[in-house]
Amino acid sequence: MLVPVRCFTCGNLIADKMSAYKRELKAGRESREILDSLGLHRYCCRRMLLTTVETIHQVIPFYEAMHKRNEETRREII
Repeated sequence: MLVPVRCFTCGNLIADKMSAYKRELKAGRESREILDSLGLHRYCCRRMLLTTVETIHQVIPFYEAMHKRNEETRREII
């Protein structure tokens, strides 16, 4: 996952808190409690963790489709 290193707005360090955030979410705690315990009190910093997306899961289907299309094209040429 690509996590921003710093908050885009205030420059606060964010990346080091992501693993603890995910671990606590899996444990069943609320996001609000987790962010408070991590010391993220500004809305801009909270946004950075709440809106981070597993980008690799979004990219893989496009890569697979592109690879499949390239294979089909190669078969048509041969």
